[in-house]
Amino acid sequence: MRYLLDTCTFLYYLEGSNKLSSEALSVIESDNLIFLSQTSLWEIAIKKTINKLDITEMTSDLERICNDGGIGIIPIKNRYFDKIQSLPFLHSDPFDRLIIATAIEEDLSIITDDSIIKKYDEVKVLY
Repeated sequence: MRYLLDTCTFLYYLEGSNKLSSEALSVIESDNLIFLSQTSLWEIAIKKTINKLDITEMTSDLERICNDGGIGIIPIKNRYFDKIQSLPFLHSDPFDRLIIATAIEEDLSIITDDSIIKKYDEVKVLY
């Protein structure tokens, strides 16, 4: 299987948080293909800048952690913006909308506990 971590799930995984379900942790640590969208790195950088996120790692450190841990990073592609335009406006967060579009376009299941993401019919969700 192929999975996309949403930003919160990625951060929970990094910090070893108990907010990450045992099923999600098992999937991440198994032989599945796990990805992170470049969108998440962008979101983390912005939230660090405006003091909404308190982590010490720079985004380049997070990229290295992903590479070392076998988590692929998916670059943002223009076709994702086309998909965003056809999505119902259930989620107002632009980062989450781009993550949703990425998952749909790349045929990935999103590992997330975001209840709004789960409302999208086209999205496969695990948590």
